[in-house]
Amino acid sequence: MKPVFKLGLCAIMATSVVACSGGVEQRRQAKDDFGYLQTTPLSPWQTLPDQAPYFSTNYQIPTQDFNGEVGQNVDIRPPRQVLDLIPGARIQRDSRGVTLAVANEKQLDKVWQTVERLVSEQTIPVASQTADQVETGWIAWEKEDSAHQARFRLSRLEQGRRFALGVNMIDSRAKASDEPLTPALRERYNTLMTNLITVSHDAALRAEARRLAEQRQADIPISFGTDRSGLPVIIARAPYDVVWEKLPAIIKPLGFTIESRNQSQGTVKTRHVAPSDERWQSLGVDPVSFPDNSYSLLLGDLGNRTSLNVTNSDGKPVDEATLEALSPALKAVIAQVSQVSE
Repeated sequence: MKPVFKLGLCAIMATSVVACSGGVEQRRQAKDDFGYLQTTPLSPWQTLPDQAPYFSTNYQIPTQDFNGEVGQNVDIRPPRQVLDLIPGARIQRDSRGVTLAVANEKQLDKVWQTVERLVSEQTIPVASQTADQVETGWIAWEKEDSAHQARFRLSRLEQGRRFALGVNMIDSRAKASDEPLTPALRERYNTLMTNLITVSHDAALRAEARRLAEQRQADIPISFGTDRSGLPVIIARAPYDVVWEKLPAIIKPLGFTIESRNQSQGTVKTRHVAPSDERWQSLGVDPVSFPDNSYSLLLGDLGNRTSLNVTNSDGKPVDEATLEALSPALKAVIAQVSQVSE
């Protein structure tokens, strides 16, 4: 008998919110009774003699057959979503599986290297493998309340200028019963496998960015100028990934606390509290007039450079004078941090 690999949710830690404690069925099924299933069927509306019937379409119930589970068979778990962790990737889902279309061949190379690394580390079991395709062994999603084991085909897809990773379930079997594999469960398992790859890929990119950031700690020239549309912008002369990893340490001394951030979208939501006068004196720059409020930092990938802009809580860019004053402050922090690290 072929072995079955059990992948815990820790393998895709960012994809799950841990369910409340309780039995397996408590996570999948509603706890209340199912008396609504005995509801009296709808009957035609009876009108009085000589009364002209009038019905509002606002409350009209469609007269068609709906396919789906009812009662105890309804899976109340929220659907799995493919994590948007690969910058610029387009997610396409259909009945067969998930396709991650990436920008270019170089990006696909890196994603496929992640697949090959997961295979070499035996995180993904392998039934067969070629240069452009992997068919997995049997996988059971531990703690996912999965009634099935599944096998997948992972494919490197290239056609003309189209580059993508394909994730398709090719086989399944019930673990303990004859429970059918519904389209919703098939989609769920394909998503879990896709997220296993994207999370691992994202972790590898972050580790590499941290390594590069440490190597280039003191070499991020900052300048103030305008973008192609003529709008004011701060330019950091370092790759996007490097600036992204260093940004929290750079903006913290300036009074910005990060509340959330999304690397693929280049957005960093922050809360600003003005630093003390002593902090500005230690940096050797004039105070930057940011009122205490929420701000969003917007990063743009310009190849070997990174653009930086700031919007207020209303989503409007801060005025040009404030943004221009922020530029020397960022320079001072970078210089100060590099001195400490030496």
